[in-house]
Amino acid sequence: MPPKILFVTGKLAEASLRKELATLAPKVGFEADVAVMPITVAALLTTEWVGRRLTVAADTNRVVLPGFCRGDLECIPIPPSSTIERGPKDLRDLPEFFGKRRQRPADYGRHDIEILAEINHAPTLPRESLLALAAEYRRAGADVIDLGCDPGSTWTEVGAATAALRAAGHRVSVDSFNPEEVELAVAAGAELVLSVNSGNRELAVGWHEKHGAAVVALPDQPTNMDSLAETVGFLRSHRVPHRIDPILEPIGFGFAASLGRYLDARKRWPDAEIMMGVGNLTELTEVDSAGVNVLLAGFCQEQGIRGVLTTQVVNWCRTAVKEFDLARRLMHHAVTEKTLPKHVDAGLTVLREGKLKEQGEDTLAHLATTIKDRNYRLFAERGELHVINADVYVRGTDPFDLFEKMLAADPKLDQSHAFYLGYELAKAVTALTLGKNYTQDQELMWGFLTVAETSHRGG
Repeated sequence: MPPKILFVTGKLAEASLRKELATLAPKVGFEADVAVMPITVAALLTTEWVGRRLTVAADTNRVVLPGFCRGDLECIPIPPSSTIERGPKDLRDLPEFFGKRRQRPADYGRHDIEILAEINHAPTLPRESLLALAAEYRRAGADVIDLGCDPGSTWTEVGAATAALRAAGHRVSVDSFNPEEVELAVAAGAELVLSVNSGNRELAVGWHEKHGAAVVALPDQPTNMDSLAETVGFLRSHRVPHRIDPILEPIGFGFAASLGRYLDARKRWPDAEIMMGVGNLTELTEVDSAGVNVLLAGFCQEQGIRGVLTTQVVNWCRTAVKEFDLARRLMHHAVTEKTLPKHVDAGLTVLREGKLKEQGEDTLAHLATTIKDRNYRLFAERGELHVINADVYVRGTDPFDLFEKMLAADPKLDQSHAFYLGYELAKAVTALTLGKNYTQDQELMWGFLTVAETSHRGG
């Protein structure tokens, strides 16, 4: 016999729940029963209240409460052979709750790409600001803090800044062609020197022999792979540990060809450590950087590029470090498990969501005839806003027009409730505009940028 599962709900959600279960139960393989509590909105349930009113049959194997049901589950008496749990907050998520969505593996999050987060114009920052920014980058996922020096002058305090960062527990690299700056930084503990080519590669021998520093080998010009090969050959002959960076170029200035050079470098030096500076694409392409970081992380993962240098200067890149941290985990999983990078981590779906959930025309019409109180219910789907209570069902695309109709039906609408409804309608319009899911009194989902909301639902 299939297991018997009892679903607890309120009056308004009963029809939608039964409709969902009629499709889901045969697919999953269980017998569904529904207990409708004498309350309109299931989200207001508490376990203590349910426990005084719910009777669970002896042959029930499992009890599923609404996800918003608050309180201790032990308040609800169930037969010894039964289990009880909270289900999803939205009944439309029941298919995923019952395993129709691939679950995140227990070891998900592993990665092998190192993130160097550059602090641009580091010489201009007070020490406190430098340390605060480094701590922010580390919290976002940075493994190494890169001190970006300014050309044309010598930052005499780079050694002290490096020492302060090291004392705070950071690994440090320095990005400079100024030999004096590099010497001060590596003497204070910087482990990596960015930007070594034919002009300064001889100095790299001393930086390594005296201070143990590694370097990043660059071509003299981005398209000059022969110069890169000469520098790599020199560093190898002098046993200077190094990474190779063929230089990623901006779109319109050789982007595609530069990707080809990374492919060529991997073929030419199959065992070499390769690094990519992604800022030439994320900073110089006016688009939200999350998608760009995902694509570059995928390229790096497939090609064994184990280090990236990223920046957070332009506003559309303001969370680039965190984006790449999430991206490197997703891409490591996809490449190592040979699976598509989807349905595992939604943290990078910031603007839109993977699937829109709709009540549907019939359900909304049913709610309009079922609701008996004057509390407003708001929905946003299929390009329209819907506002429903016992006296009103208005729909449309203009929240101001809808609000006028609501005021006509309820001229005594108080200011606090009006403010609440205006705020919720603004969220609903945002959801419609971007293609996001809207649920009244809940935060919009912005991936890893989501900020939880406190309920302010009025009467």
